[in-house]
Amino acid sequence: MRNQIAAANWKMNLTFQQGEKLLNNILNADIKLKEHQRTIFAVPFPYLLMTRSEVEEEKNYSVAAQNCYHKKNGAFTGEVSAEMLHSIAIPYCVIGHSERREYFNETNTQLADKLNLCLDYFITPIFCCGEPLSIREAETQNQFVETQLKNLFFIFLRNS
Repeated sequence: MRNQIAAANWKMNLTFQQGEKLLNNILNADIKLKEHQRTIFAVPFPYLLMTRSEVEEEKNYSVAAQNCYHKKNGAFTGEVSAEMLHSIAIPYCVIGHSERREYFNETNTQLADKLNLCLDYFITPIFCCGEPLSIREAETQNQFVETQLKNLFFIFLRNS
């Protein structure tokens, strides 16, 4: 049976205390996931260790970073590397979110680099495809996402 995954991206919301309360409310709700079902909480960087600690004993719950940088290391103040995520046992990382592409101008080459770095550090990438509202309103989202995938995988394969 195919795995069913619900990934909840908290984005830049909630204080630490609010996030901890939300997480505890969800985990205490006695939700029984089936063997093929997974819930992944993509939380802001300051909450990764707390979330990992809370879910590590829970069956089929996990934690994801919301992003990583496209370079292995270096003088990139404020960024977080795949190696750093690996060092604290974060198993997943969201890559290519439409907001990152739109607001931070992330390129397909950068996304391919992030994918490769995650794989190098045994982090499962959660690769996002998506469109800005204007594309959806124009009803051209399918072509837009198809182009994203084609461009990225061409670059990814070329760099592998």
